[in-house]
Amino acid sequence: MKYEIGDKIIVLLTEEEGTVLEIMNENMVLIEVRGVKFPAYTDQIDFPYFKMFTQQKKPVEKKKIHIDHVKKEKPLPKKKTGEGVWLNFIPVFDKDIFDDDVVEKLKVYMVNQNEEDYHFNYNLLFAGESHFQLKNTIPALSDFYLHDVQFEDLSDAPRFDVEFSLVKEQKKKALYFETSLKLKGKQVFKKIEELKAKNEPSFTYELFKEYPDRIEEEKVDLSKLGNAGFRIYDAAAINLHLPPARSVVDLHIEKLTDNWRYMSNADILTLQLSTFEKYYELAIAHHQPQLIVIHGVGEGILRNEIHERLRHKDNVKSFVNQYHHQYGYGATEIFFR
Repeated sequence: MKYEIGDKIIVLLTEEEGTVLEIMNENMVLIEVRGVKFPAYTDQIDFPYFKMFTQQKKPVEKKKIHIDHVKKEKPLPKKKTGEGVWLNFIPVFDKDIFDDDVVEKLKVYMVNQNEEDYHFNYNLLFAGESHFQLKNTIPALSDFYLHDVQFEDLSDAPRFDVEFSLVKEQKKKALYFETSLKLKGKQVFKKIEELKAKNEPSFTYELFKEYPDRIEEEKVDLSKLGNAGFRIYDAAAINLHLPPARSVVDLHIEKLTDNWRYMSNADILTLQLSTFEKYYELAIAHHQPQLIVIHGVGEGILRNEIHERLRHKDNVKSFVNQYHHQYGYGATEIFFR
């Protein structure tokens, strides 16, 4: 490799000086120019020494300038970029046994080209399960390295979820903004083939162009609803108008309906689960500390279904199916947060 980490270089196209930050492969390096990091092919950069020694400094003719001749310069207007926030993917290549270039991994960057600072909550999911999470802040007009993704993992339907919020809140802007990006292996492979053809170092996907405005809630004229015959309750006293909750719910089908003999097994299970959900929600609404659900022993179909649902409910602190002096092993005790 011609270059090493820390080498001073010059970009041939713009003649800007920079520094080598990382050796990505034998043909590509990660450089930093004026505080901005980006990948570059080695044939696009060079050492600055040749230019320094070959350029001849021209003598500058000094002129006397009278103070009366100095004109007041007009301030230049600030340019607004407003080009959005993106995810930038940089392929890192390696050699296979046939000495061909293959993609080993993708380096993932977040690029903020807007003039606003954002807090972000980043979450990478594979097949619906969270794999990597990161909370941080990205300043305006900057980029942020997130992590690496192995190329072989792209077959697991990766989804990139990001929640943004403004560092400096604005009354007319939304409190937070959620966006998501789904990638397919074939889609990424096509992108990489295009990169090779165009001799480009990376590809990007836009997360959003402009941070969205706050959506004003539509106000309902309650007097019109009252005149139309609707009952209007105070939200602070909503619990007074809810059905009563229970501390113990018996889901044996004969306790729920008199017509159970004419019901199929699927209909019985559906009624039992809907009853469970009803009294679960009432227990939450009435701020109960716990709830006992009697499901019986049997083959365990109803018990297993209830346990599976409880695992995905945020209000559940814990639940246990242990011996009870009244219900044996046929009941589950639920404890709420």
